[in-house]
Amino acid sequence: MGVANYQFGRGAGAALFKGDVKIECSRRTGRIRHVFKNGRLVATLRPKDGSFALTVVGAEILLSKMKSFPNVVVAQDDVAEFIKIGGDVFAKHVVRTAKCLRPGEEVIVTGEDGRLIGVGRSLLSGNEIKCFKRGVAVKVRKGASESARREVEVSEEVP
Repeated sequence: MGVANYQFGRGAGAALFKGDVKIECSRRTGRIRHVFKNGRLVATLRPKDGSFALTVVGAEILLSKMKSFPNVVVAQDDVAEFIKIGGDVFAKHVVRTAKCLRPGEEVIVTGEDGRLIGVGRSLLSGNEIKCFKRGVAVKVRKGASESARREVEVSEEVP
């Protein structure tokens, strides 16, 4: 919980990890690798930097449970479908973001209506995103449509 509170703000650890939580450790190192809540993958702990990589499910939990979340990038609605299928967010398509955002931070990408469209890592700071009109601002790891499609495929496979 401490890592999530540090990375995403006060209350994030409780939002993500309260309730029916299962922690999966690496077989090779014995360190925490994946965190599941109610049987769904919420986050992966990156061994390289010790921070969490959110899944779409984890991002949905944070958006619904937290009053304010600093690591949100709001993209234009006309590119939302592109981002939902895993496309990156370009600086010129960002409507707003926090000035305190730093390069390399985990971010949640929403549309102008506030709906989740993806999760990824910022490549630029909040100030750079506002100033730049070219280049990738957020490298999207998973779009919301990709995640929904994968969950349907998994549920169809299980008898």
